[in-house]
Amino acid sequence: MLIDDIDFADLYLQQLKLAHRTEKTPDHWDQRAEKMAENCASPTDSYLQQLIAKIDLQGAQTLFDMGCGPGTVSLALADKLTTIYGVDYSQGMLNVAARRAAALKADNVHLIQRAWEEDWSDLPRCDIAVASRSTLVADMRQAMSKLNNQARLRVYTTHLVSTSFVSPAIQRAAGREVIELPNYIFALNVLYQMGIYAHVDFIRGQNCQQDNST
Repeated sequence: MLIDDIDFADLYLQQLKLAHRTEKTPDHWDQRAEKMAENCASPTDSYLQQLIAKIDLQGAQTLFDMGCGPGTVSLALADKLTTIYGVDYSQGMLNVAARRAAALKADNVHLIQRAWEEDWSDLPRCDIAVASRSTLVADMRQAMSKLNNQARLRVYTTHLVSTSFVSPAIQRAAGREVIELPNYIFALNVLYQMGIYAHVDFIRGQNCQQDNST
């Protein structure tokens, strides 16, 4: 079998189902918004610093930040761009992002409540689109297509390297079944089959929520 004989978008869906992954409701993230801002949104966070260093802002004035959470990426780039749109389906996350933006006097950051699966036809296209820590989606091909359509210049996404939020060794030691989520290899091959030849780089270190590489 050749690689082109494999439908990676469908394989992603199958692996998501095998992992018994269920979509988190907005309420789930509403309850975690304050803690996310505290643990994941610090300007000194290693993950954030590494990600920002990899984003090429040349020729860009606007940013579309999908799954913006408490404004982690949006606010880190607020003083470098003219206009930023932070998008998230959790109103709790957007409330925290708005409070943080006000504290920083970042009045160029505009926040919009919207989910990956909803209609984006009224959302503004921007020079750069980013999806950071928000790509474990229900349909990878649809999500990447929509994000790609939002960007005029470049798209940046982050995906899990590990196939589990909890170390497999810990799961085995606890007598639990090791549940493997679809990781970045799935996303990379979905993009390839969409005709997008992505540049791959790695951010090393612990996930701010779990002991997990991204």
